[in-house]
Amino acid sequence: MTSRRRTRQTVQAPLGGAMTLGGATLRRAAGLVMLVLSSLWLGPPASAATTERVVTDRHSGLAISGFDPVAYFVDRAAVEGRAEYEYTYAGTVWRFRNLGNRNAFADNPTVYAPVFGGYDPVGIARGVSRPGNPGLFAVMGGRVFLFYSETARDKFMADPVGVLTEAQNHWPQVRAGLTP
Repeated sequence: MTSRRRTRQTVQAPLGGAMTLGGATLRRAAGLVMLVLSSLWLGPPASAATTERVVTDRHSGLAISGFDPVAYFVDRAAVEGRAEYEYTYAGTVWRFRNLGNRNAFADNPTVYAPVFGGYDPVGIARGVSRPGNPGLFAVMGGRVFLFYSETARDKFMADPVGVLTEAQNHWPQVRAGLTP
């Protein structure tokens, strides 16, 4: 195996396909995303106390349609949560695959909850609130992002720093426009 092949990492793309990035490129992008995220002010947890600021299924009342937010990190997959493992945070009910994931979220919800409450960062960057699809996600910089479409996810993956910088600039206005 060549060193080039050893330094390549494959990132499993949900709902089919995989994206392969060179190890150095992936580390550099993740580092830049962490830098942007560290400067991103999303407000304290108490400020997201209404369900409209977290993507919530209108029919079930569940955050991110009942998918387990911890599973994105642990399983690297979109996994539906179970009714017996629920936790209320930010004014809405979150579901988890197991008790361990529920407890991890309860201990540190700001780490596991999707950035921008599960709204698509590409839409936010354009000044629009588009609910992310829990099946279309990326974990980068230690945070999970949900996307409205595969096209939006591809755009984000092509320039995560640019998208997040624009999203950071537009988030206060977009957030203010969400139903309180």
